[in-house]
Amino acid sequence: KILNTGARVPLLGIGTWNSAPAEVGAAVYRALKVGYRHVDCSPIYMNEPEVGDAFSKAFSGPEAVVSREDVFITSKLWNSEHAAADVEPACRKTLRDLQLDYLDLYLIHWPVTGNTGPELSPSTAETWAAMEALLSKGIVKAIGISNFSIKKIEDLLHTAKIIPAMNQVELHPYWKQESLIKFCRQKGIAVTAYSPLGSPDTKYGMKYKFKLLQDPAVNAIAAQVGKSPAQVLIRWALQRGTIVIPKSVEDHQMDENIDMEGWDLPPSAMKLLNSFSVQERMMKGDMFLRKTGPYKTLAEFWDE
Repeated sequence: KILNTGARVPLLGIGTWNSAPAEVGAAVYRALKVGYRHVDCSPIYMNEPEVGDAFSKAFSGPEAVVSREDVFITSKLWNSEHAAADVEPACRKTLRDLQLDYLDLYLIHWPVTGNTGPELSPSTAETWAAMEALLSKGIVKAIGISNFSIKKIEDLLHTAKIIPAMNQVELHPYWKQESLIKFCRQKGIAVTAYSPLGSPDTKYGMKYKFKLLQDPAVNAIAAQVGKSPAQVLIRWALQRGTIVIPKSVEDHQMDENIDMEGWDLPPSAMKLLNSFSVQERMMKGDMFLRKTGPYKTLAEFWDE
């Protein structure tokens, strides 16, 4: 996929959320070895130093498997670092931890700062201006957002000099977000799907009452096309035109997830997956609600 910056981003990446530090390094190195060329990171995942060791091993020395320039690497700005003066130091810490000179994409992880009170502070406009300044320093190639609603993107665009290259959000057949995807397309903002399999190994996925990988329709389609339920869900995301970043530390899952060439879901399968009447978030965001604001309810937080 081509971003609005002109950069190419591989449609399929590997996520590192909820990957334990002890296992994530080996998983990222193996992913690069078997052909993944897009890695999604964040300091809040508490594993960037281990991912950085994997990058160092993969990009240089006797065990190198790929050049840095051929891998698209994303990381994110955490909520506590939104003040203008904190953005560049946070980015540079991520670069040190990942052992990189630059990021291909740097995202505002959540439209949240941790403050309490009626207004978000620092403002998203302040944070975005500091994100824009990173581009001229050459330490990021593109900037974007994550978990932003249509309204929050509209508010951002009022002051932005640079349109976000990406919005990374939860997407799967139980949470399709069709209007958000359409809006982002109209604005030239690419969309990445996180938790495309429902993140079954996370505390959020475990609490989520819908189990994507066990859904009868998903499994019936998998049997029809001779693929696994996970492959069906990833293929669905790709055929919608979204980038997708399933997490895997298991070799067989990693190999399965990247096996997306040479087959498609038939129109009937896409129609069925697009018709799920259940529509509910897994990642609700209730941990960010405060009695005094700026977000008191989930409806306020997601603008719904």
